[in-house]
Amino acid sequence: MSAKYTIGLDYGTNSVRALVVNVANGAEVASAVWAYEHGVEGVMLARDPNLARQHPADYVRGAEESLREALILAAKADTKFAAERVIGIGVDTTGSTPLPVDASGLPLAFNKKFANNPAAMAWLWKDHTSIKEAGEITALAKKMRPQYLAKCGGTYSSEWFFSKIFHCLRTAPEVFKAAHSWMEQSDFVPAMLTGTLAPGKFTAGVCAAGHKGMYSATWGGYPDKKFLTKLDPEMGALRDRLTARVLAVDTAVGGLTADWAAKTGLPAGIPVTVGAIDAHTGAIGAGVKPGTLVKIIGTSTCDISVRENTAALADVPGVCGIVDGSVLPGHFGIEAGQSAVGDIFNWLVNYAVPGSSHEELTAGAAKLKPGESGLLALDWNNGNRTVLVDQLLTGLLVGQTLYTKPAEIYRALIEATAFGALTIINRHEEYGVKIEEVVNCGGIAEKSPLVMQIYADVTGRPMKVSRSGQTCALGSAVAAAVVAGAYPDFLSAQKKMTGMKAKIYKPNAKAHAVYRELYALYMQLHDAFGTRAWQGNLFGVMKKLIEIRNGAQA
Repeated sequence: MSAKYTIGLDYGTNSVRALVVNVANGAEVASAVWAYEHGVEGVMLARDPNLARQHPADYVRGAEESLREALILAAKADTKFAAERVIGIGVDTTGSTPLPVDASGLPLAFNKKFANNPAAMAWLWKDHTSIKEAGEITALAKKMRPQYLAKCGGTYSSEWFFSKIFHCLRTAPEVFKAAHSWMEQSDFVPAMLTGTLAPGKFTAGVCAAGHKGMYSATWGGYPDKKFLTKLDPEMGALRDRLTARVLAVDTAVGGLTADWAAKTGLPAGIPVTVGAIDAHTGAIGAGVKPGTLVKIIGTSTCDISVRENTAALADVPGVCGIVDGSVLPGHFGIEAGQSAVGDIFNWLVNYAVPGSSHEELTAGAAKLKPGESGLLALDWNNGNRTVLVDQLLTGLLVGQTLYTKPAEIYRALIEATAFGALTIINRHEEYGVKIEEVVNCGGIAEKSPLVMQIYADVTGRPMKVSRSGQTCALGSAVAAAVVAGAYPDFLSAQKKMTGMKAKIYKPNAKAHAVYRELYALYMQLHDAFGTRAWQGNLFGVMKKLIEIRNGAQA
């Protein structure tokens, strides 16, 4: 039989990647990356540090450039490859990254009138300008529709769909009034490729709709008109213009148009999957299943787990949503995460210790024993995504002296992110979601044995690493293989197309014992600065850090 291939089209924060995958075994034949042209590394910034936007023109050109180049590279790398053997395309993007569109589904940013208006751009996932609106949505839902909050961890985030739209209404009403509707980036791209942008044809993915837009079939879709009208009558009117067609990634939006086939060299009509958020397809590409937590570790971290939907699942406070079918069909998808991980390490290298490097600080940090520095940090430099869901929290470093060295701080920051990861695991298990194994993927998991070992030592669990360094794109390619009929279901596709690296980072019992003491102190700081309910005394924290330090140095 002729070899068959699928493509995972993966839109990140700074670039888009097209990955060509052999359906038979998951071999990654070739990939092409195209960096966004607009803004600073693809992000349009402003004086307000909470603002982060993207120009949707980069999404269009990015698809054309990356797909075309990937086909060229695949033909060079694999003599069996031919463009006509590609049987499907899967799409994932950042999220929540909504953009305003006109009555035909085209982005308002394509209109000359709004070409330079940041509000008419795509509101990138890490845009936090709508903190006030998120608070209002949360407060109203607590009074009117508590069930909405129950499925998104108890708090609606400024990172999400309706917060950003509500903020646009207040701060850029001319954009809001000109927009017929709003689309997530993960929905715009598949619709663009299949010619289904128009309202009557448009399909949204349950992944972004459920986790970021309070969508659930249980209450009839998106939040009801009465609720949105209570926020503002204009928000209520928008409800009528949101699509009722919301599906999962095991479905095709449509077939690749003849126009896009001509642009890229792909066969016209091949299925394009319903879009999803990158971390969710990353979990697919990392082989997620019940009992497995997949950590996609990069500038931030997204944690994904699943449970069969055949039994009720308790609402888990602080997570970023529990959505039926958002990752795998027949399963609840549970999303959590940390607002900054790699970004925290970058802060130290780029701002606090300019002229240093990750390699230099990693080498120094690796020489230290757990607790030897006497330092303890909170990993909230960009707010807390899970379990506190509070973007107004900031970082903290305790225990520094006149002799504290940069490498000691670097290790303390790694440990802080590991403590945050353990807090997320504990929250899952507290509500009946057992975590039996942890699979890591992303650049940090690939490149930093030190981070992986510290994570193993802190959590007391082995850390596995996905075989693929491009799990988000691979997961989209897996979804495309299922939608195209190459496999009957995701489980069989994952068995053939995904896998783990041989190296497993196992916890060191002595290190874990020290980290248990440090984690108890971390949780004191976590609850003291992060919760209203905490009542206690932090007098002993510094003293205990010194005691642990002295023990490690001895």
